[in-house]
Amino acid sequence: MDWSESTRRSFLKQFGAAGALALTAASAAPHAEGLALPQASGGQTAAQPEPTPADLKQTATREARMAWWHEAKFGMFIHWGLYSVIGQHEWAKEQEGVPLLQYELLAKHFHPKPNAARDWARAAKRAGQKYMVMTTKHHEGFCNFDTKLTDYNAAKQGPGRDLVREYVEAARAEGLRVGFYYSLMDWHHPDGAICKTDEAARRRFVDYTHGLIRELMTNYGKIDILWYDVAWPLNAEQWESERMNEMVFSLQPDIIVNNRNLLPGDFSTPEQHIQAAEEGRAWETCMTLNDSWGFNRGDKNWKSPWTIVDNLITCARGGGNYLLNIGPEPDGSVPPASQEVLEAVGKWLDGNGKTIYGTERGSLVADASCNYTRRGNTLYVHVRCWPGHTPAAEWLDFYKPEVVVAIGGLKPKVLSARLLKTGQKVEFTQDEFTFRLTGLPMVAPDEPASVIEVECDGEPIVNHAEMRPLWPRNKVGISE
Repeated sequence: MDWSESTRRSFLKQFGAAGALALTAASAAPHAEGLALPQASGGQTAAQPEPTPADLKQTATREARMAWWHEAKFGMFIHWGLYSVIGQHEWAKEQEGVPLLQYELLAKHFHPKPNAARDWARAAKRAGQKYMVMTTKHHEGFCNFDTKLTDYNAAKQGPGRDLVREYVEAARAEGLRVGFYYSLMDWHHPDGAICKTDEAARRRFVDYTHGLIRELMTNYGKIDILWYDVAWPLNAEQWESERMNEMVFSLQPDIIVNNRNLLPGDFSTPEQHIQAAEEGRAWETCMTLNDSWGFNRGDKNWKSPWTIVDNLITCARGGGNYLLNIGPEPDGSVPPASQEVLEAVGKWLDGNGKTIYGTERGSLVADASCNYTRRGNTLYVHVRCWPGHTPAAEWLDFYKPEVVVAIGGLKPKVLSARLLKTGQKVEFTQDEFTFRLTGLPMVAPDEPASVIEVECDGEPIVNHAEMRPLWPRNKVGISE
């Protein structure tokens, strides 16, 4: 098999392992007008598989099981394993062709500091994140937990202890929900690749996989999320995914599961881009803070708090969640750049959390200056590019009195508006084309986005395109 692809996404595209996943190369730009929508069969996004009997059994309890998750909106993803010791990306083994026997030596030299997960959980709490999802086993096959099924695990190798247990205890100590990431694909297991064509190997590998998942679902108390990843090289039938999920729910009846074992599961998982699922379908965008999931000491392309906050708003606007990743250093320390961004986002959420947590999907199209969320008839206008002074105010009454935030295509009638940061009442005008908030402070009252709370007499809708055919047009360039 050709392992020459340079990225995880390239791998998934080449081999079709993702099946039900909405993975594309594009990421949602902060200034994009709207969320990416599910594509037709001719587009890049694959259609969801048909629900199975195992999935249908969970439909009746899904709303109750997911109520906390819809309220939470924001979680922390943690990618941590042997690849952290190399410090050059979580796919280093495959991308660089590291021989397996050499790579195994990393297990002896993986020595995290005690209870590193306490720092992660505290950072998540400060950042306003409500749940955590940790890699229990990544593609490299090393188990961060104590298992009876392989010696290639943290308790029997360098760490000498169960790192997953430390994580579970740390998350619970901070009142955060607990999620487990588990990679079905395994580069270490001798049957991990040949199982595609060798039935005896498939039987061994599937039993091994189900056994590890059973341990995870049995040994750590109540688990809130099971986050499957990469089903290569088997399909749902070969993985016996129905039986897998039935086992999971028999052990953890309140858990929620994603769609990456090639069943629909409870929610969809767009990766590194923001793409809303169809109405009524839960979804969660997972995204890195730089360009790497695992610790990569050379990757300096850190997203700014401005970008992270705007991504969070965009996810909430589409009724989805935002799972933001950290890649701890080999000893478990959170990289300082990650800490800085998380703290800035948490500070913003301290004052603006009501505009994110528990908000509802809306018919809201963002623009170059503003993004939006809503709760009931309340519209939260997130001004990410504060207008300040414009010379145009000297000639155009539209921009008087300064400072003006204008929204085209807002319906229905607005009843009141106020700055969320200060509580200051904001004057406004509204006609069939434009809603104008006027006389605002010259300097943005908050960073990285200032919120104006707008009360409407019905569900707010923002759609610039709908008003364009209605604009009166003058006869510029047309002779009488």
